[in-house]
Amino acid sequence: MGITKVGGSTIMLPAAVAIAAWLLAARAQRLFWAWCLLFGSALLLVAASKIAFVGWGIGIDELDFTGFSGHAMRSAAIIPLLFYFLFQQKTTMTRQLAAVSGMAFAALISLSRVLLDFHSVSEALSGWVLGSAVSLAFIWCAESLPKPVLNRTLMGVSFVLLLAASFARPIPTQLLIDKAALLLSGHSALAAESRRHAAEKCCSPAPNQPAP
Repeated sequence: MGITKVGGSTIMLPAAVAIAAWLLAARAQRLFWAWCLLFGSALLLVAASKIAFVGWGIGIDELDFTGFSGHAMRSAAIIPLLFYFLFQQKTTMTRQLAAVSGMAFAALISLSRVLLDFHSVSEALSGWVLGSAVSLAFIWCAESLPKPVLNRTLMGVSFVLLLAASFARPIPTQLLIDKAALLLSGHSALAAESRRHAAEKCCSPAPNQPAP
């Protein structure tokens, strides 16, 4: 499913930076810091949940939960805001419908992670809920403050760059998580070799197998 690639770090992290740049250019300092705090906190929570599982095997077996889905969180946090900002100068109802449409699109990306066996339902759903909380909290802040005048040229350039980023090689986030967990725990929990990780590895060149 090509749709799952949209939620990857290669596209979504630059999109998060783009949102911050739009707000800074518009001199919307309060919204800039609100975005950084909300999205940064969510990123740390996702990373912490995955490191806890990879490093110490901490998860919820009953729910098949090994950590929040990063794709689902990023998509639900960022895509509704991209839609929201595109219709920022429209009516309140239009802005709300745009944000809801973004959340629905993020839900499809989350579903793709389950169908491709990268995540369980609990991981994809919890990631989507976390990301949705970020986007809704930001929109609540934005609606209560004067609307910033966003630079449309900057927004257009940003979308062109995001399109270009979609052709770049994926950022090896799982490898970074594994290294961080090994550094912090001093070992890699056997539970880290989950079926989702195995599914992810099948899409990349297979490493040399150790001799029996």
